[in-house]
Amino acid sequence: MRSLLKTEVKKHLETGILPFWQGMKDETYGGFYGYMGYDRNIDQKAVKGSILNSRILWFFSNAYTLLHKEELLESARHAYCFLKEHCLDREYGGVYWSLTYNGDAADATKHTYAQAFAIYALSSYYEASNDRQALEAARSLYRLVEEKCADDQGYREAFERDFQPAENDKLSENGVMADRTMNTLLHVFEAYTELYRVSKDACVADRLRDMLELVAEKIYNPKLGRQEVFFDNNRKSLIDLYSYGHDIEAAWLLDRGVEVLGDTYDAEKIASITKEITANIYDRAYIDHSLVNEAENGIVDTTRVWWVQAEAVVGF
Repeated sequence: MRSLLKTEVKKHLETGILPFWQGMKDETYGGFYGYMGYDRNIDQKAVKGSILNSRILWFFSNAYTLLHKEELLESARHAYCFLKEHCLDREYGGVYWSLTYNGDAADATKHTYAQAFAIYALSSYYEASNDRQALEAARSLYRLVEEKCADDQGYREAFERDFQPAENDKLSENGVMADRTMNTLLHVFEAYTELYRVSKDACVADRLRDMLELVAEKIYNPKLGRQEVFFDNNRKSLIDLYSYGHDIEAAWLLDRGVEVLGDTYDAEKIASITKEITANIYDRAYIDHSLVNEAENGIVDTTRVWWVQAEAVVGF
């Protein structure tokens, strides 16, 4: 059964997913097209998000590492060139939120979340290509995040182009304006895990351990057996919200980070949290063979969202 499933997934990757994303490549202006409708018609002048480009860069880098097909590395290189030449702000540093179809800044604001995905992608591209410039770009963004975005409560989130603080409207939902989010912290942790895996930089390992402590002490709610989602500037939870997708996502991201670090102390401490989170998600949110979305003030939203199901596959 396991062999059959592996064969089926690999076939879907090679015959479905990879050709789809290769077909989104913009050969004229670089990067990948920003929008396709349900009718599969591409809007060639749609805005191109930096986060989408970073995720595509990560995807093709890992696909090449797995399958060793040169055209996959070329697709990764195509995404890397767009990130390097257009997403990076050469005056103030960091990556823009989005670009126009032809590579000019569309939304020049900076968000810690977007910087994290760029670090994640550049680290994976370095592994695939052995391009030292990509690793140095990832390290440079790491230093920028630590200088501009970090403080004693973890990471601040939203900034103007020059890194002056701004309202966090991009990652705030459910009627609150959050100064800090569990989601951004998770993805900074994910990015630093990838950077440490390929670089073994001790400073990155130290920050990973700091974030594990922050999750254990501030993000995870042991009384409720879940993570809190939105916070004020002092890490006080703003809303009774249970995000099932983020919890099952955190379960595997935290475990993987601990594994990459190789720290037995954190492994024991974090494993007790991730096991509890996973068991609770299975008991509370796995209904009719899929995960429901979230619960706000105890009211369950039974909507099925694609990314929640994807994280469930990895997490479980």
